[in-house]
Amino acid sequence: AKRGLLAALGVLANTDNEIRLSLAALEAPKCYQPSWLDQDRIWGITCQLYALHSERNWGMGDFEDLAHLAELTAPLGADFIGINPLHALFFADSQRFSPYSPSSRHFLNPLYIAIDGLDALSNADRAALQAARNAELIDYETVSRLKRNALKARFADFQTGRASGHAAESVAFEAFRRDRGKRLENFALFEALSEAMVAQGFSSGWKGWPTDYQDKDSTAVRDFRRQNDKRILFHIWLQWLAYEQLVMAQARAIAAGMKIGLYLDLAVGVAPDGADSWNEPDTVLRDARIGSPPDAFNANGQDWQLAPISPHALKAKGSRLFGNLIADTIGPGGAIRIDHAMALKRLYLIAEGLESGDGAYIHYPFGDMLPALGEASQKAKAVIIGEDLGTVPPDFRETMRAGGVLGYRVLFFEREDDGNFRLPQSYERDALACISTHDLPTLCGWWEGHDLSDRVRIGLDDAESAERYRKKRDADRLLMISALARSGLLPPSLEPAARGEQPLPAELREELALALTRFLATTPCRLVALQLEDLVGMKDRANLPGTVAEHPNWRRKLPLALDQLAQSSLFVALTRAVAEERPRS
Repeated sequence: AKRGLLAALGVLANTDNEIRLSLAALEAPKCYQPSWLDQDRIWGITCQLYALHSERNWGMGDFEDLAHLAELTAPLGADFIGINPLHALFFADSQRFSPYSPSSRHFLNPLYIAIDGLDALSNADRAALQAARNAELIDYETVSRLKRNALKARFADFQTGRASGHAAESVAFEAFRRDRGKRLENFALFEALSEAMVAQGFSSGWKGWPTDYQDKDSTAVRDFRRQNDKRILFHIWLQWLAYEQLVMAQARAIAAGMKIGLYLDLAVGVAPDGADSWNEPDTVLRDARIGSPPDAFNANGQDWQLAPISPHALKAKGSRLFGNLIADTIGPGGAIRIDHAMALKRLYLIAEGLESGDGAYIHYPFGDMLPALGEASQKAKAVIIGEDLGTVPPDFRETMRAGGVLGYRVLFFEREDDGNFRLPQSYERDALACISTHDLPTLCGWWEGHDLSDRVRIGLDDAESAERYRKKRDADRLLMISALARSGLLPPSLEPAARGEQPLPAELREELALALTRFLATTPCRLVALQLEDLVGMKDRANLPGTVAEHPNWRRKLPLALDQLAQSSLFVALTRAVAEERPRS
């Protein structure tokens, strides 16, 4: 395993001695934290952007829905909207829709571009659009086809000057193009080539292309670039339009009264066959994959099928490489979440040809990356949250806090040494607290054991294991009730159950959801995030790790349209409760 990883790193080694990369002294500028956050405790809402449901979108949530959600929730007291990664996926392949498996982390997913007006659609396409809007799950194939055709038509109008405000748009477009430079040109080249390859029956990722096209500096690629300048320009235009709409969404969030506005997300790696690994082979380890080691939850370890950034490139290029990535992720936003933040210090990597249990930890230049993070944060005036769950290296959290990076505390995982749920006053101040995340059961799903039933249904657990997990869940539910009682937040109707005189309710009652939301809101954590799925009582989670086709990952829509949220008694009660505990100063 070590030899395989050393080969992926480009290191020749004849021994099994452990390789350690030295860490520079941590003389980092602290990450940005606004002065008002010294005293205030704020709250916001997290959601999967694609899942937002409205009567005007094209079958999945878009940047207009995002801005509208901010304008709906800011008056309630919410100060941020946290969303899934917006990274570019594969525009030519509608079936590669996981936001955490991006083609490039430097650019945006054009499917989030909001399109208004149906004039250019045929009757058949209008019917397909309405069906996509009404579908319970996102029909990515239909949405992608309709949006791609509509955007190409609008690009043609832009080129010919028929679009309104064309002169001003042209100036803004050219400025964006100059600012993003060669990286944008190369990304657009990849997207245009990917589109051409898919049309010929090849894959959207470069590893499935003919050999002549797998090297971006080859004669075949140079010829393609020269012969397809308009197709490449289309993909540059898409990035400009997406960025402009994201900027506007942030502006509308702030104008509505939010203090942070958009809270964006950085995935931990990239697809091995995507734009970043094709364009920058010296900065991405093509022959290694990110995962996690075997533990009590995954006896064989995990393979996330993501290519990591190269620690050698990070060390050689100093703070510039990582700083650019952070700056591109922040964009116009007011905060970012770094998925698997331990990647700043070390990553569990698996060499090509080996199984997930045969990986090893590779150390990263933490002493270079943390200063780069601080500089990018200060320049953008963006708050940084590090998702520090799982196997955390010694002293990592302390170092991150000293650098101004907030932690990430999940109610389900916050336990004392004796197994009891931690009481609110024991939560750390420098953190964001939430009940659950996209990879975990929703609150309703957890309480009612819906996630356990799902695992049996799709074959992840057998009946014996499921019964053992249900008994453990029943014990955890009782511990959660006990924590509410000890914190003085237990609803009176549940006191007999807490004393063991009655069984716990099988369903999640509104009063219990309200008590747990208040429980979280009373913590000293600087930020509290409420999942939109929990605010509308959803049972199903966004993603079930370890599944591909067995579970509709990244496809579920919210059951309520945005304009229906204010009519939901649960949504109103929960947002009002957290606003009472965390009033905006």
